[in-house]
Amino acid sequence: MFSMHLPSKMEVWQDDSINSPLQSLRMYQEKVRHHSGEIQDLRGSMNLLIAKLQEMEAMSDEQKMAQKIMKMIQGDYIEKADFALKSIGASIDFEHTSATYNHDKARSYWNWIRLWNYAQPPDVILEPNMTPGNCWAFAGDRGQVTIRLAQKVYLSNLTLQHIPKTISLSGSQDTAPKDFVIYGIETPPTEEVFLGAFQFQPENIIQMFPLQNQPPRGFGAVKVKISSNWGNPRFTCLYRVRVHGSVAPPKEPPA
Repeated sequence: MFSMHLPSKMEVWQDDSINSPLQSLRMYQEKVRHHSGEIQDLRGSMNLLIAKLQEMEAMSDEQKMAQKIMKMIQGDYIEKADFALKSIGASIDFEHTSATYNHDKARSYWNWIRLWNYAQPPDVILEPNMTPGNCWAFAGDRGQVTIRLAQKVYLSNLTLQHIPKTISLSGSQDTAPKDFVIYGIETPPTEEVFLGAFQFQPENIIQMFPLQNQPPRGFGAVKVKISSNWGNPRFTCLYRVRVHGSVAPPKEPPA
């Protein structure tokens, strides 16, 4: 005689108690597979990073030095406002600035090192472009440049910059300025105030000079008077001049 078996409540409960752990196990396995994929991706990224580090370690000293120099040129680590920037309104007082080095002689020199075939105007020193040859040249080792500042400034420092010997196509820094004097100019009336005498060392391509004399008044212009260079008998090159200070009077130190 045919009979049908109906599961008891205990049997149904036992089935549920088995299914629930199985579902949890499947979910756990799925998570493991997912994280395994992420681990594989991370391992691939780490292998790429290790390969890059090994490549960097294998670079020659010359390559490392070249990269360092380019970072120095591109990255400006003088974190002071420059009131001699052409882009903010500074300009050259041509009446009180030396003549640019003779065009034909400059062309002959720069063609010799296959770099430059024209003379740059004085206001090139007010721009941040520091590529080789992008400088203003004046004849001999004595000359001056007068910079009209963007506004009246209480002066504190002046920065000179020259290209490194390692990227100079002539292989020399003999055109770099050496001894120079700085004057603050107040107009009108025209009055020159001595602010300091300094020496530029070309092996330090960016040098900031704290002014020896800092009178408590603002100046609308600055004169840089150069009295020697580092050995070139024909001309001297200025790459960049920056002028630092504040538009408000500097605070006096507490007594």
